[in-house]
Amino acid sequence: MSRLRRTALALACAGYVVPAFAQGTAGAFPQRTMRIIVGFPPGSSNDTLARFIASRLNERLGQSVVVDNRPGASGVIGNELAARANPDGHTLLLMTTTYTMTPAVRKVPYDSLRAFAPVALLGVGPLVLVASPSQPFDSVKALIEAARARPGKLTYASAGSGGVNHFAAESFARIAGIQMSHVPYKGGAPALVDVMTGQVNVMFGTLPLTLPQLRGGKLKALGVSSPARSRHLPQAPTIAEAGVPGYYLENWWGLAAPGGVPAGIVERLNAEVASILAEPDASRRLEDAGAEPKPVSSAEFTRLVHTELARWAKVAREANITLD
Repeated sequence: MSRLRRTALALACAGYVVPAFAQGTAGAFPQRTMRIIVGFPPGSSNDTLARFIASRLNERLGQSVVVDNRPGASGVIGNELAARANPDGHTLLLMTTTYTMTPAVRKVPYDSLRAFAPVALLGVGPLVLVASPSQPFDSVKALIEAARARPGKLTYASAGSGGVNHFAAESFARIAGIQMSHVPYKGGAPALVDVMTGQVNVMFGTLPLTLPQLRGGKLKALGVSSPARSRHLPQAPTIAEAGVPGYYLENWWGLAAPGGVPAGIVERLNAEVASILAEPDASRRLEDAGAEPKPVSSAEFTRLVHTELARWAKVAREANITLD
């Protein structure tokens, strides 16, 4: 037993209140390098946001925070690795909307409701329905007309089967009454490359991934998936107003720890993230990347995750969304 722990035990037996740092709880956290597991490849929107928050946590916590990319199976490989990690707060998962969608279409090697303790929501943002400027359709309605003229011939890309891009496109097709063919990739970045070159017709991409290409004229935006227009793309209508009433989807990003992590560590990390998001520079960085900062309590984030798990399970059943 270390000298510090012997002293803490003696003080406790004498009736003194032992400080949290002496008890090895949240006060002593972190004690070594932390890692944020990202179940998607470098260059993806998830990777971009994870690296941003890692750099800020590094500054605030006084320990290195590294990003560990473990892409594959729409994030499931990274999710499983994080779920099996020691629940001491030193391993976190960059959790996204896709986490709540994948269990609706495939069996996952962890309990989606209990494997993680949602820690902090980072931000939310719409998906953008994008196409190469060379594509003949310039609006949602024109895309729908083209798809109806050639059922199943138009293609859409995704970062992987069962992910947010897949759900977004299949939900869109179902409500619009059209058929498009799915072309899954191992990540959003390679999928977007083939959309930009015209190999695939369209994609529902995240703002962090698509904004640089939209601003550079390499893509055109047909519409956004959110209930309201994005301030980043004010000229792009919502898909609902562009001809698909009732359609909406908001992407979100957050940090989660393996289930069983001490509550004190969750509270500490939630408070640190909230402080980071309140910084003008940090808030501006997220907004410039297309993610609106949205700090909430860990309890609120937990409710969001549970609600989304139920929502997408229902959507998958009704839209018959399956793995290709």
